[in-house]
Amino acid sequence: MDIVKTTPKGQIMIPSRLRKKYGIKGGTRVLVSEKDGEIRIKPLFSDPVAEAKGMFKEGQSALRSLLSDRAEEAEQ
Repeated sequence: MDIVKTTPKGQIMIPSRLRKKYGIKGGTRVLVSEKDGEIRIKPLFSDPVAEAKGMFKEGQSALRSLLSDRAEEAEQ
């Protein structure tokens, strides 16, 4: 168990051993929640599926996008 101080802005420093253990680096997003009278912090790692989904036009499936690209290449 570690004791840390809050800054005047309410920020805390997560101890190095915990950052290393959970792979938290600068810029890592964390989920802050409250449960059973405790404040909990959980690292959020990027979801490769969600990131890939953003590569395609809204509402367009990956297969449809791939087929469209191949059709355009065949025309050239």
